[in-house]
Amino acid sequence: MRSTKILINATIAIIYLVILAGAVVRMTGSGMGCPDWPKCFGYYIPPTKAQELEWKPNHSYKKGQVIIREEQLAVAQNSFVSDKNFNDQNWKNYTKHDYAIFNPWHTWIEYINRLLGALAGLFTLALFLSTLRIRPFHKKLVTLSLITLLGILFQAWLGATVVYSVLNPLKISLHMLMALVLVALLFYMKFSASEPTPSQESLRPYKTYLAIAMGLTLLQVLLGTQVRQSVDHFVDEGNAIEQWIDQAPILFYIHRSSSIALLLVNFFIYVRFRKVSSPYTRYYLVIVFFILLEAATGIAMSYFAFPFSSQPLHLFIASLLFGLQAYLFMKSTSSLSSLNT
Repeated sequence: MRSTKILINATIAIIYLVILAGAVVRMTGSGMGCPDWPKCFGYYIPPTKAQELEWKPNHSYKKGQVIIREEQLAVAQNSFVSDKNFNDQNWKNYTKHDYAIFNPWHTWIEYINRLLGALAGLFTLALFLSTLRIRPFHKKLVTLSLITLLGILFQAWLGATVVYSVLNPLKISLHMLMALVLVALLFYMKFSASEPTPSQESLRPYKTYLAIAMGLTLLQVLLGTQVRQSVDHFVDEGNAIEQWIDQAPILFYIHRSSSIALLLVNFFIYVRFRKVSSPYTRYYLVIVFFILLEAATGIAMSYFAFPFSSQPLHLFIASLLFGLQAYLFMKSTSSLSSLNT
């Protein structure tokens, strides 16, 4: 069981790294840095120079390799050595989308994000295999680890659809939502693998409040992805990002107002915990601090033209906040008697 607990914690850490890397991808506009999937321009290790994606005579090409020709992606149909002149029969146009731009920075930022995603998949697989070795057999952990493994495969498929859709806003939101579902599943595994303590019982009266707080955080994340999409659309139309706040959509004000509700609900829980000297008071002090830090990065993005690193910090803090809230909510749903069965 000890090795499984270590793997659960390690997998949680990796998933958070993937979320942070995804936020950096979003901040830098690198989502289409690798326009195909699962490879990157047809390579397992992507190119670093635009010249590597140009057609060359007397050059060896492998099946599936990608070049950019006439502002289109072309894929080698078989392995071959090119002649002196370009032969259309050796190539087929990439049909998933018509995006054909190479930016080495974007490509490698997105590639690192994918590598971390693959690493998360390996850790999740190792976690599943680890639960199978627990004796006596722990059916709940096996089931949860299998669901998590299937979830990360689904998340990889969602990542592919995001690329194929050329960063469709709805699919980006679903991709982020699935990342939080994986976080919740892993924290549930962490909770299921932990030994019960008497303090767990003290959370039961706060179950409803904890559920509301967690739901508000989830709503904030989903609203935030849509607000960010409106910013991208505003800039793509040729406007200066500094002018965005003057023309912000109603969605931004809903997002801002719900953040106040989020702070008030969590501060109320903190005060209640402190009044009864709950052992979880310190956890909620951290949660309130996270929310204040989240608000600070949100203000910086909105009124100071998205300073460097403010966006990934904003999203990363929100995911940490959700994970901690989810863990406490899980503790509030189980009594000591049920944990011992």
